[in-house]
Amino acid sequence: MAETLQNLHPELYKKDIEEARQGEAYAPFAGDPNEFSKKFYIESYGCQMNFSDSEIVASILHEEGFGATRNFEDADLVLLNTCSIREKAEQTVRNRLQSFRKVKESKPGMLIGVLGCMAERLKAKFLEEEKLVDIVVGPDAYRSLPGLINEAEGGQKSVNVLLSREETYADISPVRLDSNGVTAFVSIMRGCNNMCSFCVVPFTRGRERSRDAASIVNECRNLFEQGYREVTLLGQNVDSYYFVPSGVQIDANTDALQQGVTFAQLLEQVALISPLLRVRFSTSHPKDITDDVLHTMAKYNNICNYIHLPVQSGNTRVLQLMNRTYTREWYLAKVKRIREIIPDCGLSTDVITGFCTETEEEHQDTLSVMELSRFDMAYMFAYSERPGTLAARRFADDIPEDVKKRRLTEIINLQNSHSRDSYRADIGKTFEVLIEGDSKRSDKDWYGRNSQNKVVVFAKNDRPLQKGDYAMVRINDATSATLMGEMV
Repeated sequence: MAETLQNLHPELYKKDIEEARQGEAYAPFAGDPNEFSKKFYIESYGCQMNFSDSEIVASILHEEGFGATRNFEDADLVLLNTCSIREKAEQTVRNRLQSFRKVKESKPGMLIGVLGCMAERLKAKFLEEEKLVDIVVGPDAYRSLPGLINEAEGGQKSVNVLLSREETYADISPVRLDSNGVTAFVSIMRGCNNMCSFCVVPFTRGRERSRDAASIVNECRNLFEQGYREVTLLGQNVDSYYFVPSGVQIDANTDALQQGVTFAQLLEQVALISPLLRVRFSTSHPKDITDDVLHTMAKYNNICNYIHLPVQSGNTRVLQLMNRTYTREWYLAKVKRIREIIPDCGLSTDVITGFCTETEEEHQDTLSVMELSRFDMAYMFAYSERPGTLAARRFADDIPEDVKKRRLTEIINLQNSHSRDSYRADIGKTFEVLIEGDSKRSDKDWYGRNSQNKVVVFAKNDRPLQKGDYAMVRINDATSATLMGEMV
């Protein structure tokens, strides 16, 4: 079993767990929860896109008369929104399903469903072999949930894992799950065309398609009017966003800017909603992020100076095996360009060590790219083969586990030193911080983030502030993951 940050350094993995896995997602609907005749419970695993999908599912269920509950024992419908990216995800989901099944034994009317990226690959196991679920639904088939629920209530096993080339759920207003009322995620596209050899997303989420730009801007505007003060535009590769309105004919004689809406243009449209609305985005691909995007970020103060730019490996040969479609030199040039246009831009990344045939020298290349890029934060993993990927079909997973573990430890240790240096370099600086709520350690302190996506904790000091307000904070101290300061 490949080692990850979780296995090697549980204390460092805590932040990743909080961002990438949510134990329960509860929808606090307006009005009396007792008005709903049925209740649902949903857990989400994996990337933020999965959490966004769960909000779409909650909206569909709300329309069907389902209210949310925090306790799965009280639910008529229990759903797991699954992820296939991480090595232990399948066993985690199976364990949870077994827990749900035990409750179902004493509550025969309860329905159990699996949503998301595991749905297609494991439908036979979950439905027939282990009889753990009643419903299986893929990421593009959530509109069919009401019909599938009706079938399952009649005793049928219900499945829809068909992928779509058109579905973007643009007309569905998501129900915000476990919302802090300040920050929200807005999906701008679905699927992926990149076909990285280690990744299952193109097979579980289908081909890339962009959502109607007007619907995105309207959703962001509605969120702002409801009191939200930050939106994160989500996509597997936001920089390749390109929406062509219906009726527009694209040909060689049409000016490119008239053909459709690019990501840079969408970013600007959202930023123009209000200077009080912060705008973030994730994730960027090194081959697609453009100077137009960077100049748009530099132009608007409310577009946060933060980019998540996965590198995966610092060696060109390994990048080619990963089908990342850029070189080491291209990546470093992109980092240099970001810092030329946005000098104070926060930068984070993803790193995979121990990919098939990776040599010790190639591992050193990854360490050197990290030294040259000086990331503020990174998600770091040892490679583990995912069924159905191009790498699983083409390459042998031939790096010994002890070697993967040692290389990952070296990467983690290096990144820890970079994060520590980055955060301590902010001591003495003053940042505008969006207050997201109370600090987890004390309700006498506020918790928020600055433009560079760094967590900032500072004393309330009886100032008349609340969630969603901005505060200017001078930094007095820092750890490798948190800035501590005082209002000025």
